[in-house]
Amino acid sequence: MRSGFVALAGRPNVGKSTLVNAIVGGKVAIVSDRPQTTRRAIRGICTTDRYQLVLVDLPGVQRPRDTLTERMAGRVRQELDGSDAALLVLNGEEGVGAGDRFIARALAEVGTPVTIAVNKIDRLDRPKTVAVLQAGADLGIGDSIFPISARTGRGVAQLVEHLGGLMPEGPLLFDTNEISDQPLGVQLAELIREAVIRRTFQEVPHAVEAIVEDVEYPREGFMRVRALIWVESASQKGIVVGAGGRMIKAIGSAARHEIERVQGCRVHLDLSVRVRRDWRGDDALLDRLGIG
Repeated sequence: MRSGFVALAGRPNVGKSTLVNAIVGGKVAIVSDRPQTTRRAIRGICTTDRYQLVLVDLPGVQRPRDTLTERMAGRVRQELDGSDAALLVLNGEEGVGAGDRFIARALAEVGTPVTIAVNKIDRLDRPKTVAVLQAGADLGIGDSIFPISARTGRGVAQLVEHLGGLMPEGPLLFDTNEISDQPLGVQLAELIREAVIRRTFQEVPHAVEAIVEDVEYPREGFMRVRALIWVESASQKGIVVGAGGRMIKAIGSAARHEIERVQGCRVHLDLSVRVRRDWRGDDALLDRLGIG
């Protein structure tokens, strides 16, 4: 048996979270096209009869701008140092850019085995695929490069088999039926934040966070969740609540349906929106949220 940790690195929005979900066969990481969607190091667990991969979906590597993004960058470095292998995910549609070269240099300094995955090849023709694969190889790190589509699953099985072979021999790190090590409260809060991100204007996603205050099971097959959505200004609160409360109702409905799908039970979701100014610079609050 082989088991170990694989850290997924890459620029924001290259598809790391979609890839983790595809590999583990369930939703453990929220997905959107906005930067900073992934703020924590989310672990997804893939177990076969020969190996167990613990996939660490890292925040997208970017220049720190505040305490929040400084902590995210620190978490990236910490997880890379503690991993048995690193997977650099590239966006095939956008090609290789300065950000990818910066991350490649950082990975070379860590010294763990590196594999490259060029994602979104389902959107490329053959000449473009060949060109971006060559550009990935020219980064000069890793011995293997895989063209994949996390959305369709193309090439993912071959990538997983390769990563499994890189893991050290050893016992299982998690039970075979687990697909994530996230606490329930964090899982639910992330699904709520995903619903906010997908339905609000461009400036809100960076300033929004969700926290679950209480989870109850009043009867079998039914979950009651009470949660807060934090924003940084009254104007952002107005966007999230919406005229006549229509936006928060839409957010709540979408989040509830997704929680029901993931948890496999009926859900009553009670959402409130609060203004918490400058929460991204509050160390104590970020500690409470488990970021960094």
